[in-house]
Amino acid sequence: MSKSFEAQGVIHSIDDTKSYGQNNFTKREFVIKLTGDGEKSEYPNYVAFELIKDKCALMDSFHLGDEILVTFNLNGRLWNAPGKPEKCFTSLQAWRVQSLSEAQPMAAPADAGFAQQMPNYDDDVPF
Repeated sequence: MSKSFEAQGVIHSIDDTKSYGQNNFTKREFVIKLTGDGEKSEYPNYVAFELIKDKCALMDSFHLGDEILVTFNLNGRLWNAPGKPEKCFTSLQAWRVQSLSEAQPMAAPADAGFAQQMPNYDDDVPF
């Protein structure tokens, strides 16, 4: 099983969904400008992601300039063409796209309500 990664950024471009081959394999690409910790505005990083099959619709509700959180898998494959050197293709295959405001809900303190659930709780440690 591959590990999932996350990237935060502002939508720079969204391509239309395209079909390939006889079986109508669908793919949609989009690019974000990374934001968040460690990103410097004077050296912007633009990253291209792809959505495949039923995931293509994930971008339908977003617009250029929206800040999003993308969850993706890192995929790669080798390609050998006769008489040519081996080539490696890498793709960032998104499977979840959330508005940044939805992705970071206001979190309550970890122990909120705990004392209310246990009104006779004694936190005096005997040692």
